[in-house]
Amino acid sequence: MKAGFAVLLALGLLCLTPMAASGQAAPPVRLADLEAEALRVHPAIHASARMVDAKRARVAQARALPDPQLSIGYMGDPAPFDVQVGDPSSYRTIGVMQEIPYPGKLALRGRIAAKEAEAETWSTEAVRRRILADVRTTYFEMGSVDKALEITARNKDLLEKFARIAEERYKVGQGLQQDVLRAQVEVSRILQRLVVLRQRRGALEAQMNSLLFRAPDTPIGALASVEKSPLVYSLDELLQHAVSDSPEVRRQERLIEQSQLAMDLARKEYYPDFSIAWDYQQRPNIPEMYGLRFTVNLPFFQRKKRSEMVNEAGHMQASARQMREAIRTELLWKVKEQYLAARASDELLALYAKAVVPQSTLALESSLTSYQTGALDFLSVITNFITVLDYEISYYDELASYQKSLARMEEITGVPLVEPQAAPAVAPEAGKEVRQP
Repeated sequence: MKAGFAVLLALGLLCLTPMAASGQAAPPVRLADLEAEALRVHPAIHASARMVDAKRARVAQARALPDPQLSIGYMGDPAPFDVQVGDPSSYRTIGVMQEIPYPGKLALRGRIAAKEAEAETWSTEAVRRRILADVRTTYFEMGSVDKALEITARNKDLLEKFARIAEERYKVGQGLQQDVLRAQVEVSRILQRLVVLRQRRGALEAQMNSLLFRAPDTPIGALASVEKSPLVYSLDELLQHAVSDSPEVRRQERLIEQSQLAMDLARKEYYPDFSIAWDYQQRPNIPEMYGLRFTVNLPFFQRKKRSEMVNEAGHMQASARQMREAIRTELLWKVKEQYLAARASDELLALYAKAVVPQSTLALESSLTSYQTGALDFLSVITNFITVLDYEISYYDELASYQKSLARMEEITGVPLVEPQAAPAVAPEAGKEVRQP
């Protein structure tokens, strides 16, 4: 019975290494395909793109002259459009007038509208990056949950076999009842964990479906293996890109430029606008008359109004500058936070692969040997076995955290950090065969 238990345990540990599934009905879902679909269908991206088009349509409107005005009227007989014969003050008239802003005002208004449209393009880029980062982080977390489900399911099957062995040993007087009870408790804990993991998987599916603009209950099949991307950029390089390539910073810079143009336009409000009009009068039995008029507004009487317009533009520019600095400071903090998190996860991954998992496997080997010689109880063997499995789950959790940190840094900096062609990340020592005593 002891030899059979040892063989069973050794086979169980061999199952800890991820194995390629055979005979799958459908290929695994790839991250690149989900990214492409999200960019193609997500309504937030389309809404932002339409807003850019709307802002660009304002440029031509801002540069255009005011609409010309047509006037038609008469003076004379009470009957509509009749004139009194012999009365030189009786006439019919038609005229047109065109307002002409002071030179430079229309160009400034067009440039202001163009800067607003340019700022909106960076808002679209920010939305695009956010959707991509959300897809990636959801994908990586789903991959971690899938691995946990796979490992936990194997754990359940093996523990059920261990429970049967403990029960058989107890029946023949070679084991203790507490061994049976402990094995049954561990099986129940595994079942509880599976329920939680399946619920988490379902929630992540719904989250991914929302990013893909699908129905929440649309099934998402098995994912392709999550691959570890190398972090080849230094913190200083990433911080530099966060300042220079962040959509939020770029957008705020366009708004600063827009506020400067608005100040220039406000200063031009001290200068008058013009209008030119042409009139034609038809009078009864006397020669027709033609007229040409030039008019100009007098801004000198509303200097307080115009000085406040300049003040408003100055305050808007100062606000935009301060907002840029606030955004830049926050982005630098976020990049450093994610960079440190990625580095910590990278170190933990190496620690799990090179130390924790191998050491826990050796501890399990030792406990198995001690158990077969009667120096250790069954409960300690089960505990060590669960520890090995838990560490493998922790490895894939840490891998997901590492990849999510890279995705968030890429969202901020625009630097490509998530590389789908990287080497597969596998806990290399997790499947080390246990030495047979």
